[in-house]
Amino acid sequence: MSTLIALAAAMLGAQPIVIAHRGASGDRPEHTLAAYELAIDQGADFIEPDLVPTKDGILVARHENEISGTTDVATRPEFAARKRTRTIDGAPMTGWFTEDFTLAELKRLRAKERIPQLRATALDGQFEVPTLEEILALVKRKEAATGRRIGLYPETKHPSYFAAIGLPLEEPLVATLAAAGYHRQTDPVFIQSFEIDNLRRLDGMTELRLVQLIGDPASGPADRSGIGYAAMVTPQGLKAIAAYADGIGPEKSAVIPRDADGKLAAPTGLVADAHAAGLLVHPYTFRKENYFLPNDFKVGADPRAAGDLAGEVCAFLKAGVDGVFSDNPGVAVKARDGCQLGN
Repeated sequence: MSTLIALAAAMLGAQPIVIAHRGASGDRPEHTLAAYELAIDQGADFIEPDLVPTKDGILVARHENEISGTTDVATRPEFAARKRTRTIDGAPMTGWFTEDFTLAELKRLRAKERIPQLRATALDGQFEVPTLEEILALVKRKEAATGRRIGLYPETKHPSYFAAIGLPLEEPLVATLAAAGYHRQTDPVFIQSFEIDNLRRLDGMTELRLVQLIGDPASGPADRSGIGYAAMVTPQGLKAIAAYADGIGPEKSAVIPRDADGKLAAPTGLVADAHAAGLLVHPYTFRKENYFLPNDFKVGADPRAAGDLAGEVCAFLKAGVDGVFSDNPGVAVKARDGCQLGN
């Protein structure tokens, strides 16, 4: 892990990064090779695969281990008997779970749009569930074709749950990244998690940079019942995070909240406090649809229509963030490149 001095130096003058949230998930079904490739073509600095294991211990990219919302598994009669209810991070969840499928079985499924109420479904049924190794191979191919370095920003999903059922994420993740040449602090990789102990274990296993995700302030990490996210973003909490991580990934309202009219309010002190602790700040999630935008960046009344995402991104960049997670990385890249920072 980098020292506070090195981190602070890296922040000064560094161009904010654009992280393709689940790939270019505003235009392709999320967590597919097609979504990652489009994000790279749109200029994203990093692509973000959320990782969960299969029954045979292979890391695959899905936002959740429950896959009925992002694949066609519910329409497959051969897998009807796999439907079950599990307790994930203390909450019951019913559906189909990756840990009940071998990789070969998962490869028979096809991805679909997660939020069809807001996005097109024309590409449903065309793409497989990719493995981490397939994503790494795509990155290597695109690097060779474009001549530019493409970063990886994997998230370990529900790591304490998977450790408890004998499918820990840390060892296969670190080993797979190392086999692909990623093991140094200077490599373009951030590993993120909403949990704490997972990141602490990773801090002892790799020099790759780590990011503590920050969820709803009314909740806290699934592996630490006595710690809440609200306390973690205080100066004291940020100092504790800096002992094992290199940055934080807060929900964007923790950086700039919305006022009573649903418009952006004044920034909080989170960015300054995090930087004082030597932490980078990469908020999530920036999406182009009016449904997700503050009222001062909506365009028209249709919740599906594209609003002024570039304007929202620019407002956060001016607040000093070091990067943004976006479902629409092409828009975010253009906003980053056109935003007059410091004005």
